[in-house]
Amino acid sequence: MTVFILVAGVFTGAQVWQETAARLAATGSEVHAVPLTGVDPDRPAASADVDLETHIADVIAVIDTVGAAAGREIVLVGHDYGIHPVLAAADRRPQRISRIVCLDCGLPHPGVPALAAVPDQGLRAQLADQVQRGEDKGALAPPARDGWERWGSTDGVCGAALDRLAALAVPQPLGTLLQPLRLTGAVSSVPTTGVLCTRNGASIDLVQRLVDFGDPAMAALTDPQVTFFELPTGHWPMLSCPGALADVLLRAAAGEGRRLRPAGADGPPAHLRPFPLDVPEPPRDRKGHVDLYIPDAEGPRPAVVFVHGGPVPAGARPTPRDWPTLVGHARLAAAEGMVGATLDHRLHDVADYTRAAADVAAAVDLVRADPRVDADRVALWFFSGGGLLTADWLTEPPAWLRCLAASYPVLAPLPGWGLTGSRFHPVRAVAHAGRLPIVLLRAGRETPEIAATVEAFVVAARSSGAHLELVDVPHGHHGFETLDAPEEVRPALRHAMRSVVTHLSD
Repeated sequence: MTVFILVAGVFTGAQVWQETAARLAATGSEVHAVPLTGVDPDRPAASADVDLETHIADVIAVIDTVGAAAGREIVLVGHDYGIHPVLAAADRRPQRISRIVCLDCGLPHPGVPALAAVPDQGLRAQLADQVQRGEDKGALAPPARDGWERWGSTDGVCGAALDRLAALAVPQPLGTLLQPLRLTGAVSSVPTTGVLCTRNGASIDLVQRLVDFGDPAMAALTDPQVTFFELPTGHWPMLSCPGALADVLLRAAAGEGRRLRPAGADGPPAHLRPFPLDVPEPPRDRKGHVDLYIPDAEGPRPAVVFVHGGPVPAGARPTPRDWPTLVGHARLAAAEGMVGATLDHRLHDVADYTRAAADVAAAVDLVRADPRVDADRVALWFFSGGGLLTADWLTEPPAWLRCLAASYPVLAPLPGWGLTGSRFHPVRAVAHAGRLPIVLLRAGRETPEIAATVEAFVVAARSSGAHLELVDVPHGHHGFETLDAPEEVRPALRHAMRSVVTHLSD
């Protein structure tokens, strides 16, 4: 018999699992939704007395109650914050656990508190300040009914279910978020399944791309014991699609799911495949975190600065400025008589946008200060997740910025990124762009979540009178330069580059 032990996320207790638990039980499985101390009504406690260790003990108590009878396979399921007590409990009872399921959450690292996974970055900073002031007791109030989006996408959660979520929510003891996760390493032997909710911004393909970047820390996800599933819903699948979630949990318990391939197993990963245009190789000048590709032309020349996307793991090798797409674009710019510039910035996590924006600004200053560059004629070209970095330049375009281009960009924070109230929101910023020329390359087969941000940007740009030019790749995917047939991509790349060059030459 399979025994499911379910552990809820922040602000929620055992009741949130009601429908999913009933469906699992109907298949003959044994199901235990763990009542968490200080959260569930039948486990009252003062918030100051509750921390992560308290909830680890709650999970271990259920594991021990289930018993070790032959044929009883225990599957631990942790949603959101719940993965922290789940991992720690499995680390202390590894022989008893047949599988861990991470439900729409990352795999936390030892020594890191759950606070690091709080999606609302403003709240994360506020709590960190409280800790520094010694204010680490008490509880965090749950959001109001219309505030749950700051904690994850509510896609698929009907009005009645959202009412129920808000009604059942309780304050989260701060100690559960602030106490670091302590692991011995024994949990690494336990098979693991990740269930990703795509409407919350995650997908298996995205995780595969992170593996393909070559960061050694991601290599463990390619272990044959690690599997993945997707659910086309938001962050609370136990409310939006309990039947589909129950089915996925049963399949995970049976060892099913998609497995990731090791980086380079099937040849070069997508981001390292050749650029689709054959462009000359001009001289390259490396300056700190910036590379300049110098054209064969007299006098200071206009420049195009290419800003990579992300997040890209810190251990990725090669770094983005050496990726064929960035190098190819810079060489193409040089072939047009422009200085092409690539750079590395530190967008390693969705919490890094402020740091990445500072890196980009410093790189632009370095490029403009170079005597081979006409400092009054510069264009910026952004890619993918780097699209959010356009917001600063759209809000207050400097006189020297003659054009802003973006390829398959993310143009509004995705659900679960915790950036909704931040300055990194191009859809809002474009209203201030004035007559700044904007060249936007759209992928016709973009992922729905990113495509929605692009469409919102186009609507906002047109309503505000922004100078927007659309260049479509009708059959292109996200990252089309190295993913799609060259004949599909070349016309759009040439068209977009010529448009940027024209604006720089005006």
